[in-house]
Amino acid sequence: MDISVDFPGGARVDARFGSFIVRTDQPKAEGGEDAAPTPFELFLGSLATCAGYYVIGFCKARNISIEGIRLIQKDERSSTTKMVERILIEIQLPQGFPKEYESAVIRAAEKCLVKKHLEHPPSFAITVATNRASS
Repeated sequence: MDISVDFPGGARVDARFGSFIVRTDQPKAEGGEDAAPTPFELFLGSLATCAGYYVIGFCKARNISIEGIRLIQKDERSSTTKMVERILIEIQLPQGFPKEYESAVIRAAEKCLVKKHLEHPPSFAITVATNRASS
């Protein structure tokens, strides 16, 4: 998938892929307008929503209602580097959720493709292409 990135002004950075635009910004303290999530917040959000997608799939395959299910994601960061060291996802299940599926719903969330990519990260290659108008 190709993603095109544009700079609409200030600290905003927009990603375009397919028919979608994902807008990002920075907090005011970092020179932004705080008008959208930061790229890192979107990254963390992609982990939580991906896990949620697998929980939905698990429940739908078994005709279990997803009403009242919620995921809460928290992170633990290094006190020195401030880097995320651990991601915690709690799956909150409503009353009446079948007890025999509790560990299985955890296994379903663990299948998250975003998480799997972090566990086996890709390599990166960053290059420059100069678009110069011909004279």
